[in-house]
Amino acid sequence: MKVSSQRRIQVLFIWWFGIAVELCFLLGASSENISFRKSLRENLQSTSDYFPVTVNNTHNNKQVMQVIIDNGIVSVTLANPEGYVLGISYSGINNLLDTKLDENNRGYVDVVWNEPGKQATSDDSQRVHGTNFSVIAADENIAEVSFLRTWTSSTTDSSVPINIDKRYILRRGDSGFYSYVIFDRPAGFPGAEVAQIRFVYKLRKDRFHYMAISDTRQRYMPTVNDRKNAQRLAYPEAVRITHPSSAQFMGEVDDKYQYSCENKDNTVQGWIAQDSEANVGIWLITPSNEFRNGGPIKQDLTSHVGPTLLNMFVSTHYAGKHVTISFEQGETYKKVFGPFYTYLNSAPSNAQFGSLWSDAVRQKSNEVQSWPYGFPQSKDFIPSNKRGSVQGLLQIQDRFIKRVGSQPAINAYVGLALPGKAGSWQKESKGYQFWTQTDGKGYFVIKNIVPGEYNLYAWVPGFIGNYKYEATIIITPGRSITLNSLVYSPPRNGPTLWEIGIPDRSAAEFYVPDPEPTLWNNLYKKDIKEKFRQYGLWSRYSDLYPNNDLVYTVGVSDYRKDWFFAHVTRSSGKTYIPTVWQIIFELQNNNLRGNYTLQLALASAAEAEVQVRINDPGAKSPLFTTRLIGDDNAIARHGIHGLYWLYSIRIPSSKLVKGKNTIYLKQSRAGSPFVGVMYDYIRLESPPTVGA
Repeated sequence: MKVSSQRRIQVLFIWWFGIAVELCFLLGASSENISFRKSLRENLQSTSDYFPVTVNNTHNNKQVMQVIIDNGIVSVTLANPEGYVLGISYSGINNLLDTKLDENNRGYVDVVWNEPGKQATSDDSQRVHGTNFSVIAADENIAEVSFLRTWTSSTTDSSVPINIDKRYILRRGDSGFYSYVIFDRPAGFPGAEVAQIRFVYKLRKDRFHYMAISDTRQRYMPTVNDRKNAQRLAYPEAVRITHPSSAQFMGEVDDKYQYSCENKDNTVQGWIAQDSEANVGIWLITPSNEFRNGGPIKQDLTSHVGPTLLNMFVSTHYAGKHVTISFEQGETYKKVFGPFYTYLNSAPSNAQFGSLWSDAVRQKSNEVQSWPYGFPQSKDFIPSNKRGSVQGLLQIQDRFIKRVGSQPAINAYVGLALPGKAGSWQKESKGYQFWTQTDGKGYFVIKNIVPGEYNLYAWVPGFIGNYKYEATIIITPGRSITLNSLVYSPPRNGPTLWEIGIPDRSAAEFYVPDPEPTLWNNLYKKDIKEKFRQYGLWSRYSDLYPNNDLVYTVGVSDYRKDWFFAHVTRSSGKTYIPTVWQIIFELQNNNLRGNYTLQLALASAAEAEVQVRINDPGAKSPLFTTRLIGDDNAIARHGIHGLYWLYSIRIPSSKLVKGKNTIYLKQSRAGSPFVGVMYDYIRLESPPTVGA
């Protein structure tokens, strides 16, 4: 990277102040020193604020054209016109990205897509290669640059038929830069199916060893070489480390899916370089999930061994083909992914190493409060004064719990997504989604909604099913809509006879075993809540039930100890076979006419089929079958849920007897250890004549 003499003077000036701050840390933590330290930091920031933002065209020693945007704190080098991030310079480190990689493999946007009717694979991943560079805005306070890839029918590289504009923004005084991507399909473009859209950084292997994605999920990470020399496990992403670079990793399992995160929690994540030269953090801060697919609890990848830093916008992870974006011939489309913030921070010594994460969390709060940003120049990014809002009250009415009136829907998830059926939001990937949770009285406010037509959806922890407000919500700039009392009546045909689990769309409350002793990831060894992220838990079912399947007796068994978290296949040593679980219960009488109801809620399904039989496990035809459902892969990928499925199954009273009864749940598909379902909640209701 070429740096002007003026810029060298500026950088040296900042460096001098940095040395002063570091000396101050060495003085101790007295109140006088803390005050002095704060003053120095403020002076350092104000000094950095003095430097204007610059945009320079240049080329490297290979004569590759480059664009450098610089504000005296951070310098970003971009390939011209491709738009790849070639380098990030900060805190005296010339490049935080891995310079040993090709220039199109350090910081980039890629898309996985296929033509309609064909199956997308990882081989269909395509880097977004800009063909036209332009400066959108440039003055002493802000620079925004664009790298546009325009699709034409004459394109010969089989690129995805979407115009894609990659934008980068650097502001005066910021310790980082913003990125966003605009997807645009004018009329006449051919059909396409898009399975994944993401932004990727690949960091320096010699510096970045510590990863942090939450307050509790952070650690020193194995290396790429640790994985290369490791024992291969059941699928390529998972390995057991046998020749580690550090003894602390010996015998551990590494799998990128162990670091997945729900959209609602994926707001800040990153890596820290800790060495004698510098303690530097690089963080992806995503203040809004409005552009991500699948709603607030959709799970996706984050950081993992590489060191790799990901921002997933769209993917089929933990959902399967149901969430693939399908464009028909001639279908128009426009959407902005981002902006998100690449934030950089540093600590003057190892003693302050831990402060980098807490500082990134504080910065995340600042970004969330500033959303939606007012500085992006694209007319397709909608600022706050041109957005709308919806507020209201959501209540629950279940006459078998509260006979008169309603009760507040506490902590309910309420959101806007493209119009569809109740619950369709979890399979929706094209449009924007806007979500919040109700307070203790059931009130909600959804702010900063992009204008358009939506349905309002909700689901309530503690209750089954999906709510949908039937009227279309039309958001216009500046409009605030108030929906008075909304009432959700969850599926219910009669009073509860018994129930297993908690209706919260997760299998977390059920029995999650320890992994095999040789298959631990130490990050989760003491974290009971995250134990489901351990590798190979599906195989523990065969260990616990080598010959006979699970039997659960209502009133005796405890679902926290006796209900395995996933209904999987059993290994016979040579193959995998279907399994049949039993629920045994007593009926005090059965002098009833009509139908009982089995409410069967699934938290996940992977190439599975659940068949229900009553009191006759050998019945040729089941009373009910889900048929073949699901490809969310949550069992294999350490997710305690995938997509939600609900079945209300009628059981004629003639099928039951007074006294002992047994429900047989057969997961009839096999052939793989990963085939199966996770149950969310099971409830048997008596006919409605009782207690009505």
